[in-house]
Amino acid sequence: MSASATRAVGVDIGGTGIKGAVVDLSTGELLTDRIKVATPHGAEPEDVLDAVKVVLDRLEVTDAGDVPLGVAFPAIVKNGRTLSAANVADTWIDFEAESFFEKGLGRQIHFANDADVAGVAELRYGAARDQDGLVILTTLGTGIGSAMIYNGVLIPNSELGHVHRAKHGKDAEAWAAYSAMERDELDWPEWAERLQWYYSHIEFLFSPDLFVVGGGVSKHADKFLPLLDLKTPIVPAVHRNNAGIIGAAALALAGERPGVLDETTEDLAGTTAH
Repeated sequence: MSASATRAVGVDIGGTGIKGAVVDLSTGELLTDRIKVATPHGAEPEDVLDAVKVVLDRLEVTDAGDVPLGVAFPAIVKNGRTLSAANVADTWIDFEAESFFEKGLGRQIHFANDADVAGVAELRYGAARDQDGLVILTTLGTGIGSAMIYNGVLIPNSELGHVHRAKHGKDAEAWAAYSAMERDELDWPEWAERLQWYYSHIEFLFSPDLFVVGGGVSKHADKFLPLLDLKTPIVPAVHRNNAGIIGAAALALAGERPGVLDETTEDLAGTTAH
């Protein structure tokens, strides 16, 4: 396969759904309809692999020679191994996930954390493009995912949703994720108070140059972002629920012929641990 491919497949595996599409690597636009199937109950590796095969079959890209493939997954991912499991089976903990998918699909892939690939999507095609310094993307949903990007390079597996609230015994995502808003029946201003604590704390710890807020709730950014008082600019993500697909596709060539990269991918393939 040529490392100068102009399109790639991105697959975003989540706790409830598995989404995929073919992506134009020059623009980040979806070239096909987004295909979505339910994540199998229990989310065991074999069952998830079978569901990914269904997505690729519906996209008509099952042939390994068609287009490169990148996969996003809700876990700490280091050297292709998943070291945690969020809303999937505990079987994924300390699991050789990348090689498992490569063997099962019969092709090379690039496998990365879902929040990290969302960060890459915003770096390449969205709100973080051409931004110097430290960008911190957070995804607000069931939990709080994070991606840290410094001068265009991803610092993988940051897990900033798990900073703890002193003397409260809960981490940030238990207190301030979008799921906490729904669980505790908060209105926008009440939720914004919790977000204020969270972003102020992250701002103090890291002194970022830009916050980017992703996740599905980012489409309602006008209801809560203006309520926050921060020194750091904070903006909604451009790609929202498609960010995982787009970022995974953007990183797909990192799984192809290491060290052989063209101008469109050399700044992406080195942005995450492999």
